[in-house]
Amino acid sequence: MFLNRLSLALVFIVAATSRAAEPIDIGTRLEPLVDDYLIANLHNVKQLLHEPVRREVAIVNDSPWEGNLSGYHVVFQDGDRYRMYYRGWKLDGKSGQFSSDFTCYAESSDGIIWTKPMLGLFEFQGSKQNNIVWKGEGTHAFAPFKDTNPACKPEQQYKAVGIIMGTPQKQGGLGAFQSSDGIHWSPLQEKPVITKGAFDSLNLAFWDATRQRYVDFHRDTRDGRRAIVTCTSTDFVHWTDPVWLEYPGAAEEELYTNAVIPYQRAPHLFLGFPMRYVRSRTSQTMEGIPPIVGFSNSEPGSLGLTDAVFMTSRDGVKFHRRSEAFIRPGLGSDCWISRNNLPAWGIVETKSDTAEGIPELSLYATESYFNNATRLRRFTVRMDGFVSVRADSQGGEMHTRPITFSGKCLEMNFSTSAAGSIQVEIQDASGKPIPGFALEDCPEIYGDRIRQMVGWKQGSDVSTLAGKPIRLRFVMKDADLYAIQFP
Repeated sequence: MFLNRLSLALVFIVAATSRAAEPIDIGTRLEPLVDDYLIANLHNVKQLLHEPVRREVAIVNDSPWEGNLSGYHVVFQDGDRYRMYYRGWKLDGKSGQFSSDFTCYAESSDGIIWTKPMLGLFEFQGSKQNNIVWKGEGTHAFAPFKDTNPACKPEQQYKAVGIIMGTPQKQGGLGAFQSSDGIHWSPLQEKPVITKGAFDSLNLAFWDATRQRYVDFHRDTRDGRRAIVTCTSTDFVHWTDPVWLEYPGAAEEELYTNAVIPYQRAPHLFLGFPMRYVRSRTSQTMEGIPPIVGFSNSEPGSLGLTDAVFMTSRDGVKFHRRSEAFIRPGLGSDCWISRNNLPAWGIVETKSDTAEGIPELSLYATESYFNNATRLRRFTVRMDGFVSVRADSQGGEMHTRPITFSGKCLEMNFSTSAAGSIQVEIQDASGKPIPGFALEDCPEIYGDRIRQMVGWKQGSDVSTLAGKPIRLRFVMKDADLYAIQFP
């Protein structure tokens, strides 16, 4: 009996080893090194989360219909136009009461300078001279997106989800909305399309082109703590039951929002920027904050503190979530108050302030929530620059798992110091250098490039290896490696 069990165990071990050794087919797609999916070994190098660069304030929510509780911003690029949607909402400092909320709209030609067009759609205090784009159900957290589903109807090119408040006569949940132009909105149907959840957050949905389905991520409560669930749909009306997101190996933390989005340069990857809620921490200053209905200002710690973290997923359920902050509150005292540092939903490409105007990625996050008027600040990250494999001046190596590809050359997104370098060796599946692609055949590569073709003494053409299981060995010194691709 013991020998039978031992034999069975050995069979399982061999099978597991065989599965682990099966090559990963990356085709020609870009692979940012944000997780350990392609990584087999790291020797004297580490994966490093990069903090985004703080830029200018993109917009101030200081119009009479906006205010100190404006938030839940959504940003996306739509052709040559950048669109922004957000909630306008105010807490009155004298009465401690909340105003009505609205969905507001702004736009930009570059993602940097934003304007608030006077839309003339909805009346506020006797005038339609405002940028209110939607009023009524859904405005507390209205999250639009451009629907890229090839089967999308013309009148539904833009879709949104928004909270429908429940009453004794009506079930609450997430409602679905539609628009032909992103400006004029109407409910897709009267009843909510998703009813299981807590929803008091920026809930969102989008078309997942890789998996050919709509995906939702929304707020729920688990064991009395804020958490995130996801569900899917083929028609945006009928949705599967929500399932909890999983974070293998990560500490248990309370997540207020999720801001999950397919990364536009590698849409098989989901990137998420949740606002982390640290319930036990006390706001460093509560000065100037009026009494808040439902909270105790005499115990400001009850409001907690918030920052933003970073997570990634390849299936939309299991996420690799890092415990260190992606966006810290920073030096401003009004960012050390609860519900600040809330990332907007969306990543857009913008020009950098370098002489060449090299494209970079812009993200946005709120400041001064609860104070006078919220601000939305822009942050930037280099292309694919969320996480890198970093080697210090002593040098180190990264080895990939066995992979296959279908391109003609190897490109990498990398950065070195003036004294740093990267060399690349292509090995067979067993780890033996392939003749002509050994380390000594690769001259040291140095510089800072978003796309750098790797060459060996015989050239850069690797098409003879396409479809064959290989491993990559990167020998690095004072360098960062962000992404690889075989185009």
